[in-house]
Amino acid sequence: MKIKYGSTFLGMILVAGLSGCGGSSSSTITTETSADTTSTDTTTVSTVVSTADATEGPNPNLFVSGALVEDATTEDCVLSGGTKTTCYRISVKGVPANHAVGPFCPPTITSTATEGGIWLDGSGETYDVDGNFIVNLPTLYSDASWQLYDPATGKVKITDTQVACEAAAQPNVAAEYQNYCVECSLDYVNGGISETVLIPKTPVPLATPATLNGNVGISLTGVTFALAAPVDAILSAYTIAAFDDCGGHVNPNVGYHYHAATGCTESAIQEDGHATLLGYAMDGYGIYANKNPTGNDDTDLDQCRGHTDAIRGFHYHAAPAGDNAFIGCFHGEQGTSASAAAAGAPPAGGVPPTGLPPQ
Repeated sequence: MKIKYGSTFLGMILVAGLSGCGGSSSSTITTETSADTTSTDTTTVSTVVSTADATEGPNPNLFVSGALVEDATTEDCVLSGGTKTTCYRISVKGVPANHAVGPFCPPTITSTATEGGIWLDGSGETYDVDGNFIVNLPTLYSDASWQLYDPATGKVKITDTQVACEAAAQPNVAAEYQNYCVECSLDYVNGGISETVLIPKTPVPLATPATLNGNVGISLTGVTFALAAPVDAILSAYTIAAFDDCGGHVNPNVGYHYHAATGCTESAIQEDGHATLLGYAMDGYGIYANKNPTGNDDTDLDQCRGHTDAIRGFHYHAAPAGDNAFIGCFHGEQGTSASAAAAGAPPAGGVPPTGLPPQ
């Protein structure tokens, strides 16, 4: 049985002290033992970030080895509020550098939690997508129309082809693809879709917080942080767009991306015991884990889920996984998705030209 998410971070075991990992001034290979760790039993090679490196704004040296397409560079840029400044150009691979992708949907109604992923509907609850979950959907959502499995065989109806994936992962799902557990393979997107973003080297705060749009940000593991999954649209087609235990899934237009922080992206441990760095928002501010290693929540977060300390300056703390979110709004002016801007496309993570949402 998998451990539920949003629980207390129990601690970290330091295994060996080595230098050169992630480019920080003090690096250690660690095994993280956390209540956010799933049955995947992911062992993460983590960087211990010294207080000197834990500054406000991005540090390209902290990305996990293999997370980036190429080394980050700097260039002139214009932020969402019109500020002309210097940005980092960062290209993430779109495939996690520190954990496997999947599983998503359980094969049968007798499958255990280890054979499926998780489901987040924004209610604050995180569900194991196992056989019992599939059977109990009519009760969970008070609707007898749910039938994601064959009663005769107990087999779960899964979108196991590219055609089925593309048909079910869109706003208007045809009747023949309703009542499916939706999963898509990385093979359908040539192993992953890279994303290039421009984020400010020095964050520029806004007078009034901005509504989230496009990508929320990028993880240190090489994957984008997406907006909340469109749960209402998914459920209205009697589908479950299952996430893996790391809070990610594959969309045929944007590839693999995260919708929640479940512990897999916690790779930059803070030397002073502060919550672990997960990645950076599009405005350049760091996004840190929900809880500190002691298991404590921060009680002074603003509407964007951010606050300021003397070491990191302003930064965010990710929402609990069950909220289907990372942060509440942007504290600063945002950079852009360079690839989307060059093509005249919507911002990264927005509705793609074909109409498929970034589920």
